Amino acid sequence: MMPARFAPVLFALILSGLMSALVAGIASWSASRADIQDPWPWLLAWRSAWLHAWPVAFPAVLLMAPLTRRLVAWLTTPR
Repeated sequence: MMPARFAPVLFALILSGLMSALVAGIASWSASRADIQDPWPWLLAWRSAWLHAWPVAFPAVLLMAPLTRRLVAWLTTPR
């Protein structure tokens, strides 16, 4: 287990991994015109795209999360 002070970084790591995997999968599927009978070319393209996207997505989430929180706070009103 990790100390609670690492929660924001762990959150960003997991969120960026999941989101970049999803976006890379959709983009790879669309670009490869994947064949249902042979998914290997798509899987290889997806893996490559994900491994390139995650290192960009992780610092982006770390940097943009505070800005997003402030923007949401500004756009909403407390109850």
